Parts: sequence; C-alpha cells; structure tokens
Amino acid sequence: MRATLNGTRGSVGRAGPTTVRYGGDTSSVEVTNEGGSTLILDAGSGIVHSGSTPESSGRIDILLTHLHMDHIQGLGFFAPLFEPDVHVHIWGPISTTTPLIGRLGRYLSPPLFPVHLRDLPSVSIHDLAPGTVDIGPFTVKAEPVIHPGQTYGYRVEAEGRSIAYLPDHEPALGSGVIAGHPAWTSGYDLAEGVDVLIHDTQYTPSEYASRIGWGHSTLRHAVDFADLAGVGRLITFHHDPNHSDEEIDAHHREVRMESASGAQFEAGVAGLDVLV
Repeated sequence: MRATLNGTRGSVGRAGPTTVRYGGDTSSVEVTNEGGSTLILDAGSGIVHSGSTPESSGRIDILLTHLHMDHIQGLGFFAPLFEPDVHVHIWGPISTTTPLIGRLGRYLSPPLFPVHLRDLPSVSIHDLAPGTVDIGPFTVKAEPVIHPGQTYGYRVEAEGRSIAYLPDHEPALGSGVIAGHPAWTSGYDLAEGVDVLIHDTQYTPSEYASRIGWGHSTLRHAVDFADLAGVGRLITFHHDPNHSDEEIDAHHREVRMESASGAQFEAGVAGLDVLV
C-alpha cells in the first residue's frame, strides 16, 4: 500500500509563505494498493490533489472520520464526483437521528453549495457502523474515538500491511498522559501493531492545557500513544493552522531530543508519500 498526504492541516486551511512545506490544505489522505484501487481518508480541501484515476474498477471509496467542515469541505470540488463513469462510494459514521446522506446534504446543497448531493451522477452513500468491513481489496475497521461528536478512527489492511488513521483524537483526556491499561486507551485497538499510524498532533503542551476536551493531541501524546500501541512508524498530522513550518519543525526537534520512546516518528508534510 501507499499513502499520500494531500492535506495535513486541522480546523481551517492556512495557505501562505509560512505554511509551504506542511501545506495549507485540510485533512485528506489517499491510500492505493498495487492493483490501483483507491481509498481516500477524509475529504478536506486536500482531496482536490488526489491523483488517482480508477481505470481498472471505475470506483473510488471515501471514508469520512466525522463531519466537521475541515474534513468534508473538499467534497464538492472533488472532480470524480461529477464523472458519470466513476462510481464514488462515501462512507461515514452512522447516526441514530439522521442518515449520512441527509447530514452531508446540509453542506452539499444551497445556500452553502450550488449543487445538490442528490444531483451527482454516480454516488453511493453508506452509513457505517462500528466494526469491520471489506471495501474492495481493503479490510477496514472503524471504531469511535475521543473527539466531539460521532468520530471514527480507521484501521486499513491490505496485502499484509496496515495503516491506522486517527486525525482527530484525544487519548490523553482525563489523565493528561498516555498511561495505564491499553484497554482503557481510546484508539488502541485500531493502532495496535500497525505498520504506519497517522495521528493528530495539533497542540503544543501549553496550548493543550487550555484546550482539554477539544478532541486533539500534542506530539508528545501521539508519540506515547504510538509507543503504547507498538506501531512501526508514526506520521504526524492535523497541524494547527496557526503553526508555521518553522514552529512545527522546532517542536518536532524538541520532542525528538526528549523522547526515550521506541516509536519512530516523522513529520507529516504536504505531499508526503508513505510506502507501507
């Protein structure tokens, strides 16, 4: 499998001279297998950079972790949605009140967007319950994680390799640290032993102290979580829009110098190709 980081920012896009390397687009990761099948994780503004052409299957699947705007705002600008020969399947957390098609339709309809979701030529919407589902060649496990509203993390497996995607996640909520039994740690079952973990690292420690309960992590939390779960490689993600490239670099250097963890971590810069 290969994962490409097309959008790495959280909360709101922030394009400009201070965000060139980490990018200004919001969350979207494209996963492909050797056969060319495509699975896109979230549909933030970064989805417009997706380069896959599903020539073999005519199908693209999009997995939404939740419906906050920074994770769906690119949907209406994703070109394959308007191509009749491409069947796009959109999957997202099930709700006890409104089907996914109704919730997405609040955005993809006037006055917020000029085109109705129902008018797109070849789109299927799937309410996804927690559990495991086969999507083409990918086996996907969905599980609720700590973040405001119904939010999933995902574990994707194919070809004997595995990726965990937890872009909005606060496993330290309650104690402020990653400690204790793994069974009590949000997201552990998704991340346990994966080859690659893509994880929320939005805040510095000082920022987190005033944002407890907002559903995000520090880099230190993410590294400790990766160590607890025994992952092979951690890719940092969901960078704060107010953090410049230099500030993010400095924070990574600081944590790397302090870390006694066995987990390897790498900065999630825009356009990064991760061979899993």
